Amino acid sequence: MDGFLLAYKEKGITSNKVVQQAKKFLSLKKVGHLGTLDPMAEGLLVLAINRATRFSSFFLESDKSYEAEICFGIKTDTDDAMGRVVEESSLIPKESDIKKELNKFLGESLQNPPFFSALKHKGKPLYKYARDGEFISKPSRRVNIYSINNFNYFNNRCSFLIHCSKGTYIRSIARDLGDNLGSGGHLSALKRVTQGEFNIEQSKLPSELEMKKIISIESAFQFFKEIKLNEEETKVFSNGGKLAVENQQSNFFRIYDFSNKFLGLGVIADSQLALKRLV
Repeated sequence: MDGFLLAYKEKGITSNKVVQQAKKFLSLKKVGHLGTLDPMAEGLLVLAINRATRFSSFFLESDKSYEAEICFGIKTDTDDAMGRVVEESSLIPKESDIKKELNKFLGESLQNPPFFSALKHKGKPLYKYARDGEFISKPSRRVNIYSINNFNYFNNRCSFLIHCSKGTYIRSIARDLGDNLGSGGHLSALKRVTQGEFNIEQSKLPSELEMKKIISIESAFQFFKEIKLNEEETKVFSNGGKLAVENQQSNFFRIYDFSNKFLGLGVIADSQLALKRLV
């Protein structure tokens, strides 16, 4: 069977550990995931099973939402609770000031990634340089914060639900928010609750996953419109050829053959439909 399963990653383990657990419990050989969660984080980890791993790249562009908690007055070298404390402050910001500064992150902005991240420099992850005491700065990246809701404030911490674009580091928001408030801060808890159309409500621990709950490749892309081909078009498309199309915007599409069988995904560009991925 090919498709996607919604796993729940617990705190303290790596995303790769969840993949290995799923392989073991479900007796699978080919399993991948659609986006790493840091060991400190928990929540939704979408697993790609068998041929679905070939479609993983389509989900890397999807937006995500997280339940986040920030602790003020303490800065760490990793910008989260797993790191070494590098600075402490007795200044604890007011709730009104936190809300005001937090809302400034809404919309598009340039964000500096953490030194401890999986981004690569000369083929090597930044966190490996940082562990050796070498801190490599990467260029700022454009991110988009669509919404910040469910704000709560307690003691020296705040929590909220954030909906953001791909590539957004919540650790960086915690770091920058603390710096802007003059107290310093770090990410003390993080839970991913959505990724694209996938939701944490249907997720299960690796030991509780069932293949009968698998989301088919076709179902996973229901948010793409469909295009049906005739017999001749099916032959051309399946062999990697391009088809002229009219009155269609550039985008990805679900492609079906003349018998209404799902073939895979195609992309329209310059009024031509081209194969992107076959099932």
